Amino acid sequence: MSSRVTDAAPSNFPGERLGLPEHGKGSVGRFGRRLAGLFIDWIIAMAVSWLVTRHYGGLYVYPFFAAIQILSIWALGGSIGHRIVGLRLSALPGTQPAFWRPVVRSVLLAIVIPALAWDSDQRGFHDKIAGTVLLRL
Repeated sequence: MSSRVTDAAPSNFPGERLGLPEHGKGSVGRFGRRLAGLFIDWIIAMAVSWLVTRHYGGLYVYPFFAAIQILSIWALGGSIGHRIVGLRLSALPGTQPAFWRPVVRSVLLAIVIPALAWDSDQRGFHDKIAGTVLLRL
């Protein structure tokens, strides 16, 4: 993967500007997979929240969601949901993200708004700020 990213022109396919393949292993994880992974992670966070606090909704879930994201991305290279749907998180140079990247990414993801806007490489603002990209396994 190329470490040089240019924002000058839109790409022909997600990941082209990042030097990634269009399809298959190492390509950018598409919206459907990302959404499925997020749904799985949220269900896990709700279950953990219920076990710990006996609440599974509202603001109770967010700290568990962020903690699960941070720890699993750091330890597994992707959240539990990412791994189940065949994705991994990579830092832009193509390496395992340093610990601060999952922290920043997860906090921004929990805020939701940065995840709702993305560029032509299908990287949400939470990934752009953290310098990460979700790739297919």
